[in-house]
Amino acid sequence: MADNKVVDGRYKIVGRIGSGGMADVYRAEDTHLGREVALKVLHRRFAQDAEFVERFRREAKSAAGLQHPHVVGVFDRGDHDGTYYIAMEHLSGRTLKDIVIAEAPLGQLRVIDLGKQVLEAAQFAHDHNVIHRDFKPHNVIVDSAGQAKVTDFGIARAGASEMTETGSIMGTAQYLSPEQAQGHPVTAASDVYSIGIMLYEMLTGRLPFKGDSAVSIALKHLSEKPPPMSGGERQIEPNLEQVVMGALAKDPAARWQSADDFAAALEACRPYVEAQGGENQAPPEGTRDIAAVVLPAPVDGADGDPREGGGKRRRWLWILLGLLGIALIGVMAYAFTRPEETSVPKVVGLQLGKARARLDRDGFEKVNVERERSGAELDTVLRQDPDPAESAPKDQAVTLIVSSGPGKVRVPSVRKTSRRLAIRELQKQGLEVTADTAASRSVKKGLAIRTSPGEGVLVDRGTRVRLFVSAGPARIRVPDVVGLTREAAETRLGRLGLEVSTSESESNRPSGEVLSQSPGTGAKARRGDSVSLVVSQRRSKPNQAKQEVQVPDVVGFSVADAKQALRREGLGVVVRRRTTDKRAEDGEVLRQSPAGGRDVGKGSPVTLVVGKYTAPEAPTTTPQTTTPDSTP
Repeated sequence: MADNKVVDGRYKIVGRIGSGGMADVYRAEDTHLGREVALKVLHRRFAQDAEFVERFRREAKSAAGLQHPHVVGVFDRGDHDGTYYIAMEHLSGRTLKDIVIAEAPLGQLRVIDLGKQVLEAAQFAHDHNVIHRDFKPHNVIVDSAGQAKVTDFGIARAGASEMTETGSIMGTAQYLSPEQAQGHPVTAASDVYSIGIMLYEMLTGRLPFKGDSAVSIALKHLSEKPPPMSGGERQIEPNLEQVVMGALAKDPAARWQSADDFAAALEACRPYVEAQGGENQAPPEGTRDIAAVVLPAPVDGADGDPREGGGKRRRWLWILLGLLGIALIGVMAYAFTRPEETSVPKVVGLQLGKARARLDRDGFEKVNVERERSGAELDTVLRQDPDPAESAPKDQAVTLIVSSGPGKVRVPSVRKTSRRLAIRELQKQGLEVTADTAASRSVKKGLAIRTSPGEGVLVDRGTRVRLFVSAGPARIRVPDVVGLTREAAETRLGRLGLEVSTSESESNRPSGEVLSQSPGTGAKARRGDSVSLVVSQRRSKPNQAKQEVQVPDVVGFSVADAKQALRREGLGVVVRRRTTDKRAEDGEVLRQSPAGGRDVGKGSPVTLVVGKYTAPEAPTTTPQTTTPDSTP
């Protein structure tokens, strides 16, 4: 899923976290509650498989009922765009598997701490009749403070499952209990065994059983005893080693019977590990006694000390297990007879042609291609099945999920809509948006002017579109007109679209020279704003009475003719604009004050109200153009 895609009207994708066999996991924002979540989305190719959908549904149901500090919380589940999702707690940190790969063998006290947290989660699940069935370090997230949380209840069994259990092997081979390998019913002791394998790996840096295939590993779980954990430079405290070994008994009845018992035994090992004096050193003399740590009780019919690798079995029990193992080997060898397997190469991220060539070079000639729309380049391989490095017969078909590109969309019309609505309409078409402001006289401030590419242009989904939003008319820097004649100042200001009002003041400067202006030089103004000028009038002689003149009637004159008539009489002019929808009144004097015929002192200002034509708004049905707004 592309970044910023909104799932089910609520979860906005932030980025991809990773991918598994069943689902992709994304980091997302819950737009309803304003919190970050991990969104697990079932692969679309499984969305039509009833068993996978049931498993996915059961994961949500099982985990949602487990509210515990060491269990990842599940918030929601639903369906979207032909598949299903689970919204769960987003955790920052690393998987325990990543930690083991980078740092193993881990310190023994650290293993005790992490093991107890995992066992607490397991016991809580068991108390609620939920068995995980797939405990492995990949399913444990550890944060920077060392707090662990268990996730992925995808194959958990809650109560009586409707899905087949007997005869099906579910889980990961390296951590599989013997009873799971045989397809037998699974109990809480099965989870204890898997956690024991995890602790073995954490302490030693290796798995107890390895093999060329899942079948060979499963057979070793059934018939072979785990190798000793201590050896060479790595010395495990004897109590701790025997506690872990006590979880790896082949017979479920010989293991720790609960996760709580296992956790308590781990905690009892702590003082012995601390007394050892160093994580990897042999214990000091006198600290190897393991009697203080209570180990699993021997199974009825078993003899020997259980602390010696879980106890020696009676000879007849070993013979019986050997015969069963031989029979099982024969059955499984027959059931799983198949061509030689090889590792599937990684082709994710390659173009389809190169991916086919690489698979063919490694012997995988059968390739199935499924198309999926995505933001990736056309023909880019998004996912593959089997996954990279997974073993598979060479005659098995490899399925490639390939990008069909983002698809084409037309840029919608957003002219004269609000910025927020315009962005929403563009994003609804799958387009990215960059919003900029631009001056405009015809579009109200805050509304969209145009887009680039323009309205109706066909573009790839995911294309970034530039949206221009009106900042209103362009602002003009007021020039310095002080010292100019009145006529020169009015001409200069008029060319910039500014209105001019004048008044006179007696001074010793030449008559008609501009003495001052408001707003001052450098101030910002918009087209149509008024600039007031004070113009020089020669001083009257002392005691000379001010001459009176009659105001001429200039209503109906053009503004230029009116100014000329008033100035001939020695009168000042102040112009005020009034909007009119009559084109004939544009630039015409509609009224004046004082009115024509009145006697006033020479130099007195006369205010003129002049019409300014503005076309009425076009009807909403009129097609809009995408011509860029031109503002001087």
